[in-house]
Amino acid sequence: MEERLGVFYGVSVGPGDSELLTVKACRVLKACPVIAAPQSQSGEQLALSIAGQAVDLDGKALLSLPFTMSRDPEVLEAAWEKNADLVAAYLDRGADVAMVVLGDVSTYSTYCYVMERLKQRGYPTQMIPGVTSFAAIAARLGESLVEGREALHVLPASHPDQLAGLDLPGTKILMKSGRELPQVLAVLQEKGLLDRAQLVANCGLPGELVCRDLRELDQPVGYYATIIVKEEAP
Repeated sequence: MEERLGVFYGVSVGPGDSELLTVKACRVLKACPVIAAPQSQSGEQLALSIAGQAVDLDGKALLSLPFTMSRDPEVLEAAWEKNADLVAAYLDRGADVAMVVLGDVSTYSTYCYVMERLKQRGYPTQMIPGVTSFAAIAARLGESLVEGREALHVLPASHPDQLAGLDLPGTKILMKSGRELPQVLAVLQEKGLLDRAQLVANCGLPGELVCRDLRELDQPVGYYATIIVKEEAP
């Protein structure tokens, strides 16, 4: 009889507020014996911390997955393959593994890099959707993102070459803005968009910062920052 392989789940924990975890996310976390969590180079495991506020993780095996901030393709590939190996060791024993990720699992998620490599090896995977940072930020600001026929564009601000998308019509979301904030602000200023941009950093976390006028921003915001640029009203 063929032995069962474990399932590799990607579980969205939202941007910060643990109450934003879905019922399904909590159910999967409770059921899985192994919880995998991305670990920054500083040792931070924010997604794990958020999940632990919503679900009791005592007694579960915790698997830390170190991720690099390098943009070197060879370094990135080696890191993703190593993390896939770490997860596969549990899946081969029939243990289901739930990897917790910030925001939504389908949006700039570290889970997907590992998932694709495990799928190629024949392991079953499943994604559990959740609240994106920009959805939570729009709610925090008390504003709609788009209405009627307006378009929505999500741009990775950590890659400044993508800021050309600011010329597109509609609402622009600048994800991971904190890392390149000075350059992002300069581009917004150059394009005359600074007065239509709002920023929320560490949404739902201690130290949350809300800035409705970026011309008045006078403090560092950290890595977890998202900017919303609304289209000018007709």
